[in-house]
Amino acid sequence: MNKVKPANVLPLTEALKMAEEFQYATGSFSPRYTAMIKPVLQAGQKTASPLIVQISQKELERYGITPFEFADEFYHQVAELAITVPVVLHLDHTKDLQTIKEAIEAGFTSVMIDASEKPFDENVKITKEVVEYAHAKGVSVEAELGMIGTTDFIETDKDEELYTNPIEAAEFVKQTGVDALAVSCGTAHGVYMVREPKVDYDRLSEIRELTPVHLVLHGGSGVPSEMIHKAFQLSNGGVSKVNIATDLELSLLKAIGREERMTNAECKLLTLDELQAGQDAVEETVSEKITQFLLSDNKASHFNQ
Repeated sequence: MNKVKPANVLPLTEALKMAEEFQYATGSFSPRYTAMIKPVLQAGQKTASPLIVQISQKELERYGITPFEFADEFYHQVAELAITVPVVLHLDHTKDLQTIKEAIEAGFTSVMIDASEKPFDENVKITKEVVEYAHAKGVSVEAELGMIGTTDFIETDKDEELYTNPIEAAEFVKQTGVDALAVSCGTAHGVYMVREPKVDYDRLSEIRELTPVHLVLHGGSGVPSEMIHKAFQLSNGGVSKVNIATDLELSLLKAIGREERMTNAECKLLTLDELQAGQDAVEETVSEKITQFLLSDNKASHFNQ
């Protein structure tokens, strides 16, 4: 099922070019539940901000969603809400080519292959195969080099951390032809409970100096805004995409008075009042991230110039 995509639904590369040129970061928001796609898009529209809506392979499995279900709801809401800001539909951390193929068939405009736990040469081989397949379909590819830690195991399997080597990053990009690179330089997926968030700006700057592709910072939830600002305002560019997932889910759960995560099916059983409260909370969180954290508000107009 190859969807006819609206003109404002873009590959990742087109969205991130503008972020680099005008020194802001594009937020890659993971609603995790299909009902929370709507408030993410609403926040982008109301703040006139480009944005990325994403979900990872582990999130698809954990919340009981297929790539087709997620994509169908995304495109339905883009049409229903008359969304005009630039948006990307992105498949985050994914380990196997079959899931990537399903996502592309469903209408995702960007995918991430994460073979970062593999030896360098094997990571290159796997990533290159995905790049060749996706590029033939007009889809952007993100990959990861180094290992980004986690605290909740929702997006990745292990809490291992290995900072990205700048020289290896340059060689990896050269050999794979990847469009964007997630780098490990101090942040982690999930909630910071013991460790403190940090960013190795010198390492990030050196990677930026040696690689021509867009750089991605995973683990944006819980990181102070000034750290993120510095990461995309480095003199040579820095990152142009920041992933945010946990903060959205926490705001949803708090709004409905729930502590435990749900499945997508359980979310659909919320009362109308609960659903509205959750959506309002998610929209508020995304709007705050856009205006205070990413500085991407009122940047959508650049795409029309």
